[in-house]
Amino acid sequence: MHRYRFVLQRPLQLIPVLFGISLITFVLVRSIPGDPARLILGTRATPQALAAVRAQFGLDEPLWTQYLYFLRNLFQGEMGRSILYKVDVLGLVAARIEPTLVLVFGAVLLSLLIAVPLAALSARRQGTLVDSSVRFFSTAGLGLPNFWLAIMLIILFSVALGWFPVSGYGRTLTDKLHHMVLPWLTVALSLSAVLTRSLRASLIAEMRSDVALAARARGIPEGAIFRRHVLPNSILPTLNLLAVNIGWLIGGTVVVEQVFAIPGMGQLLVRAIFSRDYMVVQGVAMVFAIATVLVNFLADILTVTVDPRVKL
Repeated sequence: MHRYRFVLQRPLQLIPVLFGISLITFVLVRSIPGDPARLILGTRATPQALAAVRAQFGLDEPLWTQYLYFLRNLFQGEMGRSILYKVDVLGLVAARIEPTLVLVFGAVLLSLLIAVPLAALSARRQGTLVDSSVRFFSTAGLGLPNFWLAIMLIILFSVALGWFPVSGYGRTLTDKLHHMVLPWLTVALSLSAVLTRSLRASLIAEMRSDVALAARARGIPEGAIFRRHVLPNSILPTLNLLAVNIGWLIGGTVVVEQVFAIPGMGQLLVRAIFSRDYMVVQGVAMVFAIATVLVNFLADILTVTVDPRVKL
């Protein structure tokens, strides 16, 4: 059980990370040009009305005081009150978290369904046309921006063929799944390109390992060697790569939610930035940061559980 000591130590190490993220987010948000009070009241607002709004949301306090208020709210399980929506930020984020979770988990699952077969096919047929095609896909996928890919998918599958809705999230479960196909595909095509390259390299290395050579010497068929030894030993590095790229994945969902008008946290974040809604921006950024940290923490636990040789 000494291999799991990091489970007790790692949360303590993550506290400074989250503290630094909160400080950087606070400073960057306050650096956005514009006055939230004037955006709320309009250009014809009187100085007295502007001062009243700033006092109501604590915007007239020194920056260090505002940051201490923000930290106090976090320790109390709160995130302040939205300037634009006039509701608690925590409740606002909770209401928008479902579409984002559906988008992220669906995109990850679809990415694995694309990457694993392609990488396996490419690794087992090195130097052939199939291998070159898979490598071309993985290289091209790295260079396609999410917003461009989303627009192309909308033009093809929504406008031209009419198979899927252009935007929205839907109401019933079936309707939601129908609306999410194109957003999932947009994120998955970009993410699977990264995973395919990594998994292909791992598979080739494992196929040349001593374990595979020993299995061949015992007369085990190549297909059985691949399924029992090569693929299981190669999946773990790919899962770790996926955990490392969770921040990139979250950033991609922000763009995708905006293009497809999905009412998730990404769309909420974009609107809050343009509205100078400081509390919402800070709240969403902290939720994204905590999610990223937790995913990497769970990936470390999975790594140690699956591979006894790893010590963290």
